Amino acid sequence: MMGMLAAASADMDLYVAQNIFFGVVAALMIYAAFRVVTTGNVVHAALWLVVVLSGVAVQFIFLGAEFVAITQVLVYIGAVVVLFLFGVMLTRASMGDDESVGTEKRTMAAIVGVLLLAVMSIALIDSFEDTRLVIDEPQSTTLVSDSIFSQYIVPFEAVSVLLLAALIGAIVVARRD
Repeated sequence: MMGMLAAASADMDLYVAQNIFFGVVAALMIYAAFRVVTTGNVVHAALWLVVVLSGVAVQFIFLGAEFVAITQVLVYIGAVVVLFLFGVMLTRASMGDDESVGTEKRTMAAIVGVLLLAVMSIALIDSFEDTRLVIDEPQSTTLVSDSIFSQYIVPFEAVSVLLLAALIGAIVVARRD
């Protein structure tokens, strides 16, 4: 009986620790996301985006989706952010604070952001109000890869062509000078 109580207590301690760590990571992600949209320096915004995307990978690890977490790191942090920084540096965008953004633009951006949040929240609550996710068995990497490379191969390849076109476009724009 004492052994069962000790095991239950250890499980509860692990559960509490996971929730605390989840909260810390979520708070860091919210702060970093706020800094992405409020910083005036494009390079700093990209680096804050790396923090947000890293937090997403950590959240996937909490969910037990290690494959998706590694994919998040490789694709988004390793490719998209690097491509973004590469494009910014090739196009010689303003690296410092941008004084051309006035108060009226920030006010309009805030209004649009709040409206978008409201519309998305209403749509999500209306669509998934009574839905419960039931997982009978964990998904394997084989099932995920078969889904990506059979049913979703065309969108997967379209995204890779789009990224290649963006890279070529950044090079062309930089070479015109």
